[in-house]
Amino acid sequence: LFCPCLVYGAYVFLPFDAPLLPTISARLVYTLRCAAFATFPIVLGMIVSGISRLCSSALEPFGELQQEVEIHRTYVSQSVHLFILYFFNMAVLATYLPQEMLKLIPLLTGLFAISRLIYWLSYAIGRSFRAFGFSMTFLPLLAMLLWNLYSMFVLEPENLLA
Repeated sequence: LFCPCLVYGAYVFLPFDAPLLPTISARLVYTLRCAAFATFPIVLGMIVSGISRLCSSALEPFGELQQEVEIHRTYVSQSVHLFILYFFNMAVLATYLPQEMLKLIPLLTGLFAISRLIYWLSYAIGRSFRAFGFSMTFLPLLAMLLWNLYSMFVLEPENLLA
């Protein structure tokens, strides 16, 4: 319930609009530019993972990882997988949204980045607390996937392979 309320509140109250994007290629470039900001938590996780590996007290650098190093490595790996799913769904979503709804692209990008940071923080605190951050990442991704499938198969089935 938190994610739709957060996205709707940001959609209504934030004072910006998406630029006029009449073609599909312009929409995909806009999505690509927005998705670059979603890589910030992943790059930050890679930096922290490298620093924690350097500061680790392990005698063998390629041996058994300590828990502090393993947390960051797992976070980066999972974030990359979710980012790939996010990006492809966002690219398809940008082609089906009307012009007035394109404001959702940067809002969903911001939600992805913030939710990955919340997941990372809650995962570092304790593994039982990570469900909130994961659900903030996964449920909007699932909603995008369902909307994309609905758009492809119900709204425009004649343009499915065009």
